[in-house]
Amino acid sequence: MRSSTIAAAGTFPLGSRIVNRLGYGAMQLAGKGVFGPPANPDAALAVLREAIDAGVNHIDTSDYYGPHITNQLIRQALHPYANDLTLVTKVGALRGPDASWQPALSAEDLTRAVHDNLRNLGLDVLEVVNLRLMFGVHGPAEGSVAEPLTALAQLQHQGLVRHIGLSNATRSQVAQARSIASIVCVQNQYNLAHRRDDALIDDLAEAGIAYVPFFPMGGFTPLQSTALSDVARELGAMPMQVALAWLLQRSPNILLIPGTSSVAHLRENIAAASLTLPPHALGALEEIRPGAGSHP
Repeated sequence: MRSSTIAAAGTFPLGSRIVNRLGYGAMQLAGKGVFGPPANPDAALAVLREAIDAGVNHIDTSDYYGPHITNQLIRQALHPYANDLTLVTKVGALRGPDASWQPALSAEDLTRAVHDNLRNLGLDVLEVVNLRLMFGVHGPAEGSVAEPLTALAQLQHQGLVRHIGLSNATRSQVAQARSIASIVCVQNQYNLAHRRDDALIDDLAEAGIAYVPFFPMGGFTPLQSTALSDVARELGAMPMQVALAWLLQRSPNILLIPGTSSVAHLRENIAAASLTLPPHALGALEEIRPGAGSHP
């Protein structure tokens, strides 16, 4: 069974759920630039259904993808949802009519966003909501999380949100947030060439908190490295499968959400769950050092 492939990567707690460590990110289901509808809606629905059939039980999304598009596609493809499916969404941003990414961190903005997610996903309560910090817009930047996190915690107390996470956060912001509310996951950019969060990942692992790297394969500019290509060739795998396998072996609290709008690519990503990198391959991949980032 294909689900046994995903099971090879193991599981980790995400809030009150136990999820497979290889999940799916829905961002690429929207149109170009994560704006507007996909060119082929039927293909998008097929990817979602294939992910579930393959054993994925953790899907990452947001109502500002599209906006509204990915959540509506998820509902169309998968509702009513399987009991073990954990949908994780994000609030804290909105899209301008020019497709720009804009901060939306006021209590009013966050309340509207939670209700938008509930409506478009067809849910009564959101299992996990990540507060996307937009102080630096596309990259993390220092700033107090107290006001937006308190507003999101109030929505949690109202029963609209079950668990809270952070996205695009610095190590000090994570510490501040944990002093205000229970944080079940942190979602930041991290991959073979972007390792700024090494210390944070270790902190969270010790605390039993999930770390969810976005752009695990480099994002809009896929990872390119001679070392990565050489390891992939030796193992009979694809470079991006090696990049995903490296993350799975980096720390047991890492949950992957690689995104794609292609069923074939989805299957390639899922196959990475059963790929084990030997010590000499891990050593070779250390040649790859931090590089430039992209968008959320």
